[in-house]
Amino acid sequence: MDDEIEALQSRRQADKIARHNRRVSFGDLVTDRWQNAREYGFGEGTSCYDNVLIIGDVRVGQHTWIGPNVILDGSGGGLEIGDHCSISAGVQIYTHDTVQRSITLGKAPVDQSPTRIGHGVYIGPNAIVARGVTIGDKAVIGAMSFVNGDVPAGGRAWGCPARLQPENE
Repeated sequence: MDDEIEALQSRRQADKIARHNRRVSFGDLVTDRWQNAREYGFGEGTSCYDNVLIIGDVRVGQHTWIGPNVILDGSGGGLEIGDHCSISAGVQIYTHDTVQRSITLGKAPVDQSPTRIGHGVYIGPNAIVARGVTIGDKAVIGAMSFVNGDVPAGGRAWGCPARLQPENE
């Protein structure tokens, strides 16, 4: 059995390298990113790597790319992501946090708020979007940013915490 799995992995890895010039995790060798997205009910043409953690009520529009090692948390009131978005590798988007629950030794409940990502949004690698944030259509979020406030449509924000950038930047 181990030999069969190893042979499958070698064949699939060689195919990925030849066709796409990339090496991927085992899960992405044996699954199809577009099929993964269809199984979650995401929109037509959306792709989602096998190792994406998807929790709760997560809705994703059409033709959105969800990169590897992403966390999509819809457990705290729903997460909506629009059409034609790029959710880069390592992005984490939350609808809950346990700050108050932790510092009150469990007396306070888990805080929950829906999070909304508009259409045509780019979120750079390893960015974190906190619960309750709304990011407007065609906004750009810089890599490694911590977004804990709303970003308007067309806005450009980056940093930790993310700050809106002037239009000419």
